[in-house]
Amino acid sequence: MTYETVQVRELEGCGAEVLGLDLKSMSNRQWDEVQRAFVEHGVIFFRDQNLTPEQHIEFAQRWGAIDINRYFPAVAGYPMIAEVRKEPTQQKNIGERWHTDHTYDQIPAMGSILVARELPSKGGDTLFANVYRAFEALSEGLKQTLRGLNAVHSSAHRFGTAARKASGSDHVFYNGDQVGDVLHPVVIRHPLSGREALYVNADFTLHFEGWSVEDSKPLLEYLYAHVTRDEFTSRFRWRDGSIAFWDNRATWHSAQNDYQGERRLMHRITVAGCALQAATAPPV
Repeated sequence: MTYETVQVRELEGCGAEVLGLDLKSMSNRQWDEVQRAFVEHGVIFFRDQNLTPEQHIEFAQRWGAIDINRYFPAVAGYPMIAEVRKEPTQQKNIGERWHTDHTYDQIPAMGSILVARELPSKGGDTLFANVYRAFEALSEGLKQTLRGLNAVHSSAHRFGTAARKASGSDHVFYNGDQVGDVLHPVVIRHPLSGREALYVNADFTLHFEGWSVEDSKPLLEYLYAHVTRDEFTSRFRWRDGSIAFWDNRATWHSAQNDYQGERRLMHRITVAGCALQAATAPPV
């Protein structure tokens, strides 16, 4: 795919940097090409941007309605922006396990736009995995098996009251429990690209529908290890002015916890999505 008004530098494994534009003043042609890059690559990265909170919100709203996260504290004065923060005294961070956001919701989020606000002197990178490529690399027999499955997702074991108390991280998680588990196809037909994508993750998937946790574990662990192979992943190194925008239906991510004793503060806006269709359904 060629681009005329922006530079798109594809990364090995997952994602692409989109360069040569200012997100505050995009032309209509640039906006069209940014949307194309997002659909093509699953996660896109911007450098040397300087968005205010208001501009962060405006950029997010160009993609769709904002999905306010109920488990993260909001930025003061901006309820639509979640604060993803780790203080120097904390040993654990949020989001180190490979995952994708909001799979515990009946209508999962479309994407997440993360803006760097305060960064450690080193470390704090984010890893991304391409679940299109990971699924395509599976054997045909396993693909067919997975297409016929649904999986149960939940947030209670990560963000619920018991998990919050056990973590000792009251200032990271809101006090709240997911009411009931949700069911999603294991292989979805992506609503934008029409491609097949694997839709399970280590943080929020509990088991396959009709399978016990014990019976589900070997296959799920195989899939988790498969998706995070080097050929499907990339590392994004944050710096001032960096923004990452990932599609929660096409990628996983993992926030690295390798900057002990330093502060890291990110602002995240989540864009609302749509109900997911199984890959057995024809492309729309």
